[in-house]
Amino acid sequence: MSVAIASASATKAPSQIPEDQVIVLFGATGDLAKRKLLPGMFHLAQVGLMPERFRIIGAARKGIELEEFREMARESVQGSGRKTLDSEAWERFADSLRFAGVGDGFEALGDAVSAAKKELGGGAELLYYLSLPPLAAEGTVKKIGALGLGNGARVLTEKPFGTDLASARRLNAQLRSVFEESRIFRIDHYLGREAVQNLLALRFANGMFEPVWNRNHIDHIQIDIPETLSIEMRGSFYEETGAFRDMVVTHLFQVLGFVAMEPPTSLEPKALGLEREKVFDSMTPLAPEDVVRGQYDGYREEDGVVADSDTETFVAVKAFVDNWRWEGVPFYLRSGKRMAESKHLLTIAFKQPPRRMFPLDCDQIAESFGHDHLTFELGDPGSISASFLAKVPGPTIQLGEAHMHFSYADTFGGSDNALDAYERLIHDVMLGDRTLFTSSDAIERLWELSAPVLEEPPPMHAYEPESWGPEASDQLILPRRWHLPSDHV
Repeated sequence: MSVAIASASATKAPSQIPEDQVIVLFGATGDLAKRKLLPGMFHLAQVGLMPERFRIIGAARKGIELEEFREMARESVQGSGRKTLDSEAWERFADSLRFAGVGDGFEALGDAVSAAKKELGGGAELLYYLSLPPLAAEGTVKKIGALGLGNGARVLTEKPFGTDLASARRLNAQLRSVFEESRIFRIDHYLGREAVQNLLALRFANGMFEPVWNRNHIDHIQIDIPETLSIEMRGSFYEETGAFRDMVVTHLFQVLGFVAMEPPTSLEPKALGLEREKVFDSMTPLAPEDVVRGQYDGYREEDGVVADSDTETFVAVKAFVDNWRWEGVPFYLRSGKRMAESKHLLTIAFKQPPRRMFPLDCDQIAESFGHDHLTFELGDPGSISASFLAKVPGPTIQLGEAHMHFSYADTFGGSDNALDAYERLIHDVMLGDRTLFTSSDAIERLWELSAPVLEEPPPMHAYEPESWGPEASDQLILPRRWHLPSDHV
């Protein structure tokens, strides 16, 4: 499938260069900082999207020497594979790094922030990145406020945003006691993916899609994020979180918001946020009988997992958006660890037309094929495929499954300047752009929708690793079926 594209220059306008920044990275020695955050900020510097002058202050409970932190950062960047490590560029980046241990208090951090601001001339923006679990984030915000270190600063906090409605409200109240709501950025890196953002372009920039994007033409919608990975040495974290809190209340609901939203008046943050929040307000609370929980065999032997753990590593959900556009259309959400394939799929299943003009055997083929599908691979680099029925060549009428496929990589090509999700969102925060971030009201609404399931968790089902999860998830979607990743190219 060939597509001709007229594109503007990739060069960023001066307005895309953030003001001078002091970035305090809490959890600087943790897994996320090593895998994504430090390599991401280095890549932003390489492509000219970091401020002209900046300082990155690593902060962690256990103090380490500055040179040790710089070496850790260098190894992280080198192992990320984002771009060849240029020695001159690295030296400039390493010179921006500082470190402060906070295990015995935040006084050393306060001194480091003051020194960094002085080095940059005193007018630099201050940004806190809380790469921390919810309870630790809450305590950290409280200490920042107690020392007066939050005045005029921005804060970027990682999901999950609390563990239930009460904890989310408490965390939001703590954040607002120190920072202005307009300067609080709740990051869900899934929304930074190009393919997720392209949902807006496909829906609202193309006349062939928006007219049929409703209950009159769509039978159901699936959002499916299976993973082959295990919990990867994160047993203690996963025991407190589980697949439902980690994936449904964050990534899957956020993608649902993009899929189901009404056309915004503009692509400005306020207009987009308003339409997404209308979707969440229209959703009905989840019913425990519409949720399937599963746990892969062997999970209880993982490090940090209790012997009788009731934590789910798989979850499937049937949800509804109770408004005019989507009345009666089920949204099926699924995610799990140790599954057969790793994919990030959004599938739009269209209603079947009457096929009385076709021979009986054609009708049977159509029934076995299921629905006409429009499928988005939301992982990087992303793709869109259409699955439909077509006539098989020959002297008689016979239907067969056919596909059309669009690939971002094939059409737009790869680029060293392309940003991954974390890089895009960190850059947005430095600019103060809230388009892809969620308000406290929206976060609390999603926990409110989830409360019935958290209060009365459905029974646990065991499933084999490298499978598609428990059989109960197939029962949940009947008479439909999951549109598995292997079903299409």
